[in-house]
Amino acid sequence: MAVIEELIRVEDNGSISFGNYMMDSKKKVVDFEVDGDLYYVKTFCEITKLEKNGKLLLEAVPGATVHNFEMDEKHVSFAVEGNEDINITMELEPEKVYRVVINGNNAGNVNGNLAGKVNFNVETKGGAKDVVIEKIG
Repeated sequence: MAVIEELIRVEDNGSISFGNYMMDSKKKVVDFEVDGDLYYVKTFCEITKLEKNGKLLLEAVPGATVHNFEMDEKHVSFAVEGNEDINITMELEPEKVYRVVINGNNAGNVNGNLAGKVNFNVETKGGAKDVVIEKIG
């Protein structure tokens, strides 16, 4: 996999890829339209952030490249890569429980707080990792 030179793009399958953890200075794309929704991306080596219609979808610290991001009411899936282990924050549904699966292995459950934020870590040593988040309660 590789960084996203254009910072955000729509893939042939309709998923979104974004971020460039190799950049030393902040770059952003505002109002990137996909199916009537507006996306905002800010990325560089320290942070990568994706918002949809003003709502946080994903924040990665340090910065990351996210490939094939797809999200519906019950699932989120993507591949993530970076130079270091990555702390990911997502805004999902408040007070719900989610299962995090990394490279096919159950990494445990996370609870959404009152604002719906969930946090988990992904070890990116050895390359990109596939992440699936499933709502279970």
